[in-house]
Amino acid sequence: MKRALVTGGSGAIGAAICNRLATDGFHVIIHANGNMEAAQQLATQLCAAGHSAEATRFDVTDASATLAALEKLLESGPIQVVVNNAGIHDDAVFPGMSHEQWSRVIDVSLNGFFNVTQPLTMPMIRTRWGRIITISSVAAITGNRGQVNYSAAKGALHSASKSLALELASRGITVNAVAPGIITSDMTKDVFDADAISKIVPMKRAGKPEEVANLVCFLASDQAAYITGQVISINGGMI
Repeated sequence: MKRALVTGGSGAIGAAICNRLATDGFHVIIHANGNMEAAQQLATQLCAAGHSAEATRFDVTDASATLAALEKLLESGPIQVVVNNAGIHDDAVFPGMSHEQWSRVIDVSLNGFFNVTQPLTMPMIRTRWGRIITISSVAAITGNRGQVNYSAAKGALHSASKSLALELASRGITVNAVAPGIITSDMTKDVFDADAISKIVPMKRAGKPEEVANLVCFLASDQAAYITGQVISINGGMI
């Protein structure tokens, strides 16, 4: 059974990805930092439904703590699917943005990508099969007022994914980014009302976490073996 790690697995999109990966037959490692209770509850639910799952907790911005947690997980075998879903936003117009707002958003998304993915790469290479999938945002493609930090972090992940895809392509490992638009979640519920969504999104609705999960899990499958180095948008026609 292949093993999959989903960072930020206790949130709306992360939980949907975990559910779908488990249904597809992966052993799912559900990561959380601040909401371990939700991650453990999801793992329990998946196991009760006959799937294979466990929860883990670490701060992706803490390199040493992340490495220690990953080394412990690797004792049970390689992790062949990594979904870098952990991320935060802390919005402000750029002239009023604090250094803390800038660095924290960059730290979670970009440094978190390195801290999680790099230690798992060699064990993955040895299996000659792997999937590295990073959740980005439409903001990384179009930009967004008040999100210079968030757009910068996610945009950097696009470039990192393309470069890493070139390094790992001959090893049977694909590397892609998924860039959602407005998706129903706690992060968006107080930002976009139905009228705003109708004006912004040609499909006139927000996307569902399960729709993002379907795309992610396709990229994690054998059917997507020839797709690598891509940024794939899922945004209802916004761009």
